[in-house]
Amino acid sequence: MRRRCAVLDDYQGVALTAADWGPVRHAVDVDVFREHIADEDELVAALREHEIVVLMRERTPFPRRVLERLPALRLLVTTGMRNASVDLAAAAERGVLVCGTGSLVTPTVELTWALVLGLARAVPAENAALRAGGPWQTTVGTDLAGSTLGVLGLGRIGSRVAQIGLAFGMDVVAWSANLTADRADALGVRLAASKDELLATSDVVTVHLVLSERTRALLGAAELARMRPGAHLVNTSRAAIVDQDALVDALRSGRIAGAGIDVFDVEPLPADHPFRTLPTVLATPHLGYVTRRNYALFHREVVEDVAAYLAGTPVRTITP
Repeated sequence: MRRRCAVLDDYQGVALTAADWGPVRHAVDVDVFREHIADEDELVAALREHEIVVLMRERTPFPRRVLERLPALRLLVTTGMRNASVDLAAAAERGVLVCGTGSLVTPTVELTWALVLGLARAVPAENAALRAGGPWQTTVGTDLAGSTLGVLGLGRIGSRVAQIGLAFGMDVVAWSANLTADRADALGVRLAASKDELLATSDVVTVHLVLSERTRALLGAAELARMRPGAHLVNTSRAAIVDQDALVDALRSGRIAGAGIDVFDVEPLPADHPFRTLPTVLATPHLGYVTRRNYALFHREVVEDVAAYLAGTPVRTITP
């Protein structure tokens, strides 16, 4: 009997061309959903007969209440090896295998710097004015060389962001709850004495932490108030690390100069969200991982995961 596989949230319509699905085509019929299904009842109705579901990162959550309504589901494949939107315990209880894929760190690093540079040189505003035939030069850019870059989280992504900051001639300071002076020294950056010190002394603050109960709302109204008035905040990690209402207030009041944002509490971002219209926001629709090489890796290993499941020898399993 042929199995049914659903690929969710294939916004660009590239899931079936980014990799060769030939190894599983003999046994699997693949249904691709390009439009995001936000309503849980609609999602359950669409997936009721699918044994295999492929998730693109955390675009569609799979909490217990959804898993319990999908009796045919046996394999859930997520791109990447971490997906906070899947209830792994509930999946295990229901006998649903969860597998992941590898992922590249460089795409998010590069997008982080696209946002930093776009904010520093007011690229969106100047480009819009030029296209509209408006005034020639309306802003004065900010120099990165000689300024201070504050990196929250010095892991796989944060460490590379820090190295590029050094290449720009920036003074780079880092902080996280478990960061040691030895780790900072090894990368040629300074360890901030505290989160507050990093916020108070940085011209650009960039977030590269894993979302957890400890980091949720790590930057709230009090923390944003400690930032320099001319500073920029960049978040390509997870929206919930920054209190979104507090960030909107800080931007509206001019308390900070601007924000580069790639991650949001609700995605796709609602049409009436302030981030769409605030002039000091440079926002991208969660593009940090969206590159050809990363998608090729994602989908190649998705096919490998499905093939291994069919063979009874699952790979890259993710457990609670």
